[in-house]
Amino acid sequence: MYAALNRAVYALSLLFALLGGAVLIVLTLLTVASVSGRALIPLGLGPLPGDFELVEAGVAFAVFAFLPWCQLNRGHASVEILTQFLPAGLNRILDVVIDLLMLAVAVLLFRQHYLGTVDKTLYGETTFILQFPIWWAYAAALSGALVFVLVAGFCLWRSIAGLLRPEAAA
Repeated sequence: MYAALNRAVYALSLLFALLGGAVLIVLTLLTVASVSGRALIPLGLGPLPGDFELVEAGVAFAVFAFLPWCQLNRGHASVEILTQFLPAGLNRILDVVIDLLMLAVAVLLFRQHYLGTVDKTLYGETTFILQFPIWWAYAAALSGALVFVLVAGFCLWRSIAGLLRPEAAA
């Protein structure tokens, strides 16, 4: 069961990371086109309308899309200069504590982002130029926040299993 769950969490995290990367590539191309259009105004071209609105929405999604992958691979900042001298058992305890705190942060981020999404949906606010509902961007980023919660929960479970059965965690 652990292997199947591990593969599923890995695949979901990878999918979101790749989607976030694809969005950033598209945003980069959009920005290049818009800046090039500004430079070529004398030739009748111009900037892409609403480019900054799309960049804001896309980057928000990308940030949340990368969080699960980073958590799954323990890519968040750590102070290994201190922990490398600690016994393996103490490091496993620290892993549990850190993953528990990260799960708490993930749940808090998801909750607050969910409340913001509901607020933007009820208010009906739209972007200035393109006039698309702001809640669309919030909802897209919320999907990444949800996956972050799921992955953080899995990582906590993985750390607890490693603490209880160190030979199986290796």
